[in-house]
Amino acid sequence: MDALDFSGKTVLVVGGSSGIGNGIAHGFREHGAAVHVWGTQATAADYAGVEGSDLTGLAYAMVDVGDRAQIAAAPAIDPLDVLILCQGTVQYRRAEFEPEGWDRVMAVNLDSLMDCARKFRPALTARRGVIVIVSSVSGFQSNRGNPAYAASKAGAVSLTKTLGEAWAPEGIRVVGLAPGLVDTKLTKVTTGHPERREAAIRAIPLGRMGTPADMAGAALLLASPLAGYVVGQTLIVDGGLSLS
Repeated sequence: MDALDFSGKTVLVVGGSSGIGNGIAHGFREHGAAVHVWGTQATAADYAGVEGSDLTGLAYAMVDVGDRAQIAAAPAIDPLDVLILCQGTVQYRRAEFEPEGWDRVMAVNLDSLMDCARKFRPALTARRGVIVIVSSVSGFQSNRGNPAYAASKAGAVSLTKTLGEAWAPEGIRVVGLAPGLVDTKLTKVTTGHPERREAAIRAIPLGRMGTPADMAGAALLLASPLAGYVVGQTLIVDGGLSLS
């Protein structure tokens, strides 16, 4: 039996319309799962031509998870075997130091994790499912220009521990994934500038940035029976960036 065969399984990737989430969504699709994704555009067609976005073979729904009411009103997905919480936003130019920027980032990056987990808890309990919370290496260190981003990601790591302990007895296994530097639209402030990009790569022992496919491999492992005894832990997937 192939432990990474997700045939007959249903997966929802929140934030799966582009970037890391999209890579994870296709990873599960390629391993047999029926995959749903949530994004912020009205239709899947609105992502045509968007860098890092490919919705081929994925079921799409628009849900702005920064709005709690939209999460509550979103269509149920039942049965559900795996819930990937990969939503994320960041605001630059010191916007996160102000109340509006802080509130938006915290709503998307932290509050919505609990809202989504709560919404799908019954379906996941019925299937003894898995939640993978995608945080960041920023959850383990300072991020000088982005206090809300760093705080929200640290909160995501802590939430992974707490839900892992709280929900394991009812059959839901909660685990986490913390990416390092991956070239997506959220990291263009670094990856879009040659000097910043090269400096960032020099700090990574493996000598390259991560890819959405790298994150997909880790997510598949965490959601599979191979990690069946892992609960509440967050796997850092950063090419060694955070080692020093």
